[in-house]
Amino acid sequence: MKKVLEKRKDIAFYLKLFPLVKIHPKAYEKSMTIACKKSLALLEDNFAGKKLPPPECKTKEIDENLKLGESLGITGTPAIIFPDGSIAPGVMAAEALISRIDRKP
Repeated sequence: MKKVLEKRKDIAFYLKLFPLVKIHPKAYEKSMTIACKKSLALLEDNFAGKKLPPPECKTKEIDENLKLGESLGITGTPAIIFPDGSIAPGVMAAEALISRIDRKP
């Protein structure tokens, strides 16, 4: 995503935290911490393997994200949902992602 944003200022990403708790037991709590603080920096810290503080609030955001993902058939991360509703599971190279975004329906 960072590479796409470096190349294209007209593309926006909306991140939904979707913790895979069966694989990562602490992912739910970490997602809550990030959501409570609304912090991209904490998300980056998590990806870097840094320890996160415990969540400071209660929010339904993560549970709602999990329900949404399940209703869409999403079982892993990353998953990209395009404006046309199509879903691409897994990682995509920046150029492939830009090409897919630019593709006309």
